[in-house]
This record gives sequence, C-alpha cells and structure tokens, in this order.
Amino acid sequence: MAKIEKPKAKKSAPKKEVTKMESIAPTRGRTFVGKVISDKMPKTVNVEWARQAYLYKYERYYPTKSRVKAHNPEHIKAKVGDMVRIAECRPISKTKKFIVIEKMEAKK
Repeated sequence: MAKIEKPKAKKSAPKKEVTKMESIAPTRGRTFVGKVISDKMPKTVNVEWARQAYLYKYERYYPTKSRVKAHNPEHIKAKVGDMVRIAECRPISKTKKFIVIEKMEAKK
C-alpha cells in the first residue's frame, strides 16, 4: 500500500507587529506638528499649529491657527508647551479624531 501524504499548510505572511498606537486606533491620513496648549482633560490634549490661509478678495495669504483635540496615550504623557506630532485616526470620541504619536521636544 502506498502511503498517503497530507497536504502541507501554506505559510502565511509574517505578522506585522502592532505598535501601542495602532492598538488604540490605527492612524491614517494627515499628520501635523503642533504645540500642546491644554492638557486639563483626561487622556486628551488640545494642540495648536500655525498655517497660512488664502484670502481670495485681496489675493494674499494671512496667518491663522488650527486647533484640534487629540488623544494623549499614557506612555507619551504630553504636557502644556510640548511640541508633538499628531496623526489622523478613526473618531475616538465626538471631538477627538487625532492621536499623539510622538513627543518632539519638551518645553524649555
């Protein structure tokens, strides 16, 4: 009698390591660098950065600021005055759609 061989299982692709950030919410879309202006809310920081907006009537750019609320993970712990990098992610709450992914530098 001939021996019947079982088919070998296919080797799957190596599993991607999940970082702490991706376990909270996978990032996608845009990233910004801004300054933390408030950390009074639990696990949340308010981040602000300067940008240029175009004024069509006068054909000029004028300075303005953007402010968003971002999730502040416990292993980063950004404080007021810190420069941070934030990335867009799925909505974490009604107002939080960004997450702090890196602390660039501490306040001086």
